[in-house]
This record gives sequence, structure tokens and C-alpha cells, in this order.
Amino acid sequence: MDKDINRIKVVLADKKRTNKWLAEQLGKDPATVSKWCTNSCQPTLETLMKISKLLDVDLKELVRFEELDN
Repeated sequence: MDKDINRIKVVLADKKRTNKWLAEQLGKDPATVSKWCTNSCQPTLETLMKISKLLDVDLKELVRFEELDN
């Protein structure tokens, strides 16, 4: 999949948080979070919901819905 579906990297930067911090909060391997941030793989919906709570953002801010239109 070549499309950037999630915006995790952007939201982390906006919140001044790191991939490592997110990995620690979720109990995930930092390499997994890195893959999410580069959109080489995607987290589950449940994980996206946890991320939105941790970063105090709406779930919609973590996903690029406009990519689905194409």
C-alpha cells in the first residue's frame, strides 16, 4: 500500500512526543511504532483508539480519510 493512511507521525510531532514514548505507553516494540509512522503497516482500530486517547486527539485526526476517495 503506497498511501499514507495514518497521521500518527504528524500528530506525535504536534504533541512533542516520540515514537519511543508511544511504544512505551502501548507496550509495543519501537520498531512496530516506527512502521506505523512510516505507513509501512497500520495499527488495529483498537490501537488507533488507544493512541487517540494517549495523545488527547479525536480519532479522525489520526486517519487520512481523503486517501480512501481514490
